[in-house]
Amino acid sequence: MLNFPRNFRALAGDRSASGKSGQRGGAPVYSVSVIVPVYNSEGTLKPLVERLEAVLCHACRNFEVVLVNDCSRDASWDRIRELASDRPWVRGIDLMRNYGQHNALLCGIRAASHEIIVTLDDDLQNPPEEIPKLLVLLEEGFDVVYGTPAHEQHGIWRDLASRVTKLALSRSMGARTASHVSAFRAFRTELRKAFASYSAPFVSIDVLLTWGTSRFTAIEVQHEPRRIGVSNYTFTKLLKHALNMMTGFSVWPLQLASLLGFAFTVFGLLVLCFVVGRYLISGTSVPGFPFLASLIAVFSGAQMFALGIIGEYLARMHFRTMERPAYTIRNEVTVSGHESDAPAAGFYSTSAQPGGVL
Repeated sequence: MLNFPRNFRALAGDRSASGKSGQRGGAPVYSVSVIVPVYNSEGTLKPLVERLEAVLCHACRNFEVVLVNDCSRDASWDRIRELASDRPWVRGIDLMRNYGQHNALLCGIRAASHEIIVTLDDDLQNPPEEIPKLLVLLEEGFDVVYGTPAHEQHGIWRDLASRVTKLALSRSMGARTASHVSAFRAFRTELRKAFASYSAPFVSIDVLLTWGTSRFTAIEVQHEPRRIGVSNYTFTKLLKHALNMMTGFSVWPLQLASLLGFAFTVFGLLVLCFVVGRYLISGTSVPGFPFLASLIAVFSGAQMFALGIIGEYLARMHFRTMERPAYTIRNEVTVSGHESDAPAAGFYSTSAQPGGVL
């Protein structure tokens, strides 16, 4: 169930009394860093930045847009450099390889320099014009606000995979709002203190945010159809992401294996009672090879299932001992298109962010 503040309509709808959304008395109250993970989106970057500029100029006191190129195969990085050269508030970060959406988000979050962070996709399905709705709810005392699509513009397989992912996320987050999470979110930058030292290769921003707060809420927003290109998230990739979340941030699969072992132990005792009882009552044992073979197959399958779950956790431990970074930065584009090489990243220190809010 969505956790809406009671006076949200008054805050969001009465513009004559409080100015535009995210403002008090007509004056913007927040400085905002917008983080956009970019992958093969050269055609949508310019209209996205233009729409962000139109919204942020009125809704924010100060703002920046951080475009994190996740090793795109098209000319996305060239487009980012062009946008940064014309707009001093646009920053670009180029990753050395494709790490995934959440890893790119983590990189941008650690590079943010304002008090509020807004994340959204690069495909224009999350309308920038809806950002003020999220900022209004932050004034209510929430730390994280999700923009939940009223009607998602995806195919049947993508919707099915999204439901599976959200189910896994609810197990990992342990929060009721987990079923309403989306890539369109706003949260306070200070929350990144909770995962400042996180450096594992498997990243889920939504789970990491639960390490810093329990004040979550969500609001319905418009969700537009994708006009350029196709989604990079396939059914298989989403299921893999769900598996990574369950085994990387939750012990629920291990608990399931324990319950399964207990259930089959009880089942084995019942079978033993049946065999012994039949012998005592009728003087004969249970006949037939199929009975024995079926029991062996059932118990062997349960054992292999439990071993598979344990193996997934051992694999996560193995990758963490290898100290693989969550991301590695190739170079950055900052004010006026200035480009500089950057060292490998993946670890964040609050003292290393001049101009930050932490």
